[in-house]
Amino acid sequence: MMNAEAEAEVRQFSIRPFAEGDGDDIVALWRRCGLTVPDSDPYRDIDFARGRENSDVLVGLTAGKIVASIMVGHDGHRGWLYYVAVDPSHQRKDWGRAIVEAGEAWLGVRGVPKAQLMIRETNTQVRAFYEALGWEAIPRTVMQKWLK
Repeated sequence: MMNAEAEAEVRQFSIRPFAEGDGDDIVALWRRCGLTVPDSDPYRDIDFARGRENSDVLVGLTAGKIVASIMVGHDGHRGWLYYVAVDPSHQRKDWGRAIVEAGEAWLGVRGVPKAQLMIRETNTQVRAFYEALGWEAIPRTVMQKWLK
């Protein structure tokens, strides 16, 4: 059972779309969560996705501070979740579940029938998190080609 202070903090958690000026806080969150990689510019990823017809960036806040995020997008058939993050100092408060559900809801409102995400094979802790939310691994090979 949570103490009163912890319960109040959980009630103060809210989710909204990206707003102008959020970029630095979101990128800092992603870096704290180990989500950035050298071959991707997180600022470019945000600019590419935010506020578009087929994509957006959602943030979770408590006490006015960004503590969670999810980037969502779709091609009309399948949706994708990217950059799902909860600040390490705020994990285990069910905010990861809340931000994933917000991404799923964003896709659902747009009629997208299926959502997918990718997890590095070595990240077993995150895989267990998604399995607890009802996600399942599918036998697929993901391929890429850089178009630079």
